[in-house]
Amino acid sequence: MEYIKATSDLADAIYTILHTAIQTIYPKYYPQEVADFFCRLHSKEHILEGIASGNMGVLVKDGAAVGTGCFDGNHITGVYVLPSSQKQGCGSYIMDRLEATIAKKHDKAVLEASLPGVGLYERRGYKTVGHGVCELEHGVKLVYEKMEKRLR
Repeated sequence: MEYIKATSDLADAIYTILHTAIQTIYPKYYPQEVADFFCRLHSKEHILEGIASGNMGVLVKDGAAVGTGCFDGNHITGVYVLPSSQKQGCGSYIMDRLEATIAKKHDKAVLEASLPGVGLYERRGYKTVGHGVCELEHGVKLVYEKMEKRLR
């Protein structure tokens, strides 16, 4: 496995990772409207903005892009792994790289965890410090955990 800096030529692969993970995993935890919200959020334009920030990476395994992660300051803004590559250490590998980068400038990392990700983050030492609710269309609510971890 290798975690590389995302470049614009990887935008389509990142889009596929995000949308495949969201549409496969999120409906198991949330109403379909939540998955649709996240897919709209992770548009090609949004992905290109993440790439341009220099804070987005791609996990490559056996020559294929299988995961992605992004941060802003000390805020981990997203970690996604293709369902076919989950439970193989890919999410932890991405988190190791994100935390190491953040630790160079910050004492702690913060994130908002969707329900499917809470277990991974708890196993890595993140603690819930609050809860969030976002109202979506048709009265659907997106519930998430606000989490943080001391890095040094």
